[in-house]
Amino acid sequence: MTTILVVEDERIIAGLLKETLNLEGYHTVTILNGEEAVQFALRETPQLIILDIMLPGIDGYEVIRLLRAHPKTMHIPIIVLSACVSHAEKISAFELGVDNYLTKPFDTDELLALIRRQLQRVQQGSLSPLTQLPGGLQLEQAIRSKLDSSEPWSLLYLDLDNFKAFNDVYGFLAGNDMILLVGQVCQRVVYDFGNAADFVGHIGGDDFLIMTTPDKAQILCKHVLTRYKERSQALYKWDDLDRGSISGVDRKGRAYQFPFVSLSIGVVNNQIRHPHNFSEIGVLIAEAKRHAKQSTDNVYTISSQRCHFHSELFHANIAEMPPLLSLMNLQHSGQRAGHFLEHDAYAEF
Repeated sequence: MTTILVVEDERIIAGLLKETLNLEGYHTVTILNGEEAVQFALRETPQLIILDIMLPGIDGYEVIRLLRAHPKTMHIPIIVLSACVSHAEKISAFELGVDNYLTKPFDTDELLALIRRQLQRVQQGSLSPLTQLPGGLQLEQAIRSKLDSSEPWSLLYLDLDNFKAFNDVYGFLAGNDMILLVGQVCQRVVYDFGNAADFVGHIGGDDFLIMTTPDKAQILCKHVLTRYKERSQALYKWDDLDRGSISGVDRKGRAYQFPFVSLSIGVVNNQIRHPHNFSEIGVLIAEAKRHAKQSTDNVYTISSQRCHFHSELFHANIAEMPPLLSLMNLQHSGQRAGHFLEHDAYAEF
């Protein structure tokens, strides 16, 4: 269900908006002040925000600034609903990045039409059509914000192994279900165990990214792998489950048993080594993913002694660089490093 956040300090107006939107089938949350609105938006990522300008504490302008500055919320449509009618007020709001501006008293039909249009626009543009997770420029912005930050951070790069064999045998619709499952697991685990500002993005294909803090990286990896393994069982046929493998044919038409689809997670953080650009992050992720794919016990940590960035490492791993970071192209390339494994794993770099 689509969640709409209403930030309005007048309880009567907030109540009327909630009643109207609920009747239209939206899940509506009302918050009376700016600080709590920002915290809610970062934690819950609503699909649209209706915002008053005159608020206790931080005003609506500051709320807009904070939401537009964060890659997790920069795509959320914001409709201002305010008693401020001056052109200067409207111009200021639009320059900060609001999508629409309505003045009180407002026309309900006009508001509902704007909501429908903005929700449609976001679905067609900013988010993955399949997972409804942010990608493209938001992913680039998320990584750039970490490169420019001195705060501790960890980047988790998730990738499915043996996905092509599954897709070939079960069909692309089942493959879509598998990709959708990974996105749902990432979102739920980050919600349950991560920070409010943690970012989950869909790079493309079966590649995902989570931005978190180093203290959360291990627990997120653990729960993502566990939940994925548990829930992915429902996507296989009973005979394949009993056999413990996928029965198919290889590219030459020969019968072959393929392992189940497993999940690898490469972890890069700025505590062992602080990458300075996309290329360095790409090489570090490629190295972490390579070790994750070779792991047999679900955990592989590369020691800090191996984390010095050398040109030889760059040239050795540039071909394995994840699609997100290859020439800063955020389109999925379809390239895969390593071989099929029977175990989910993660590696830290």
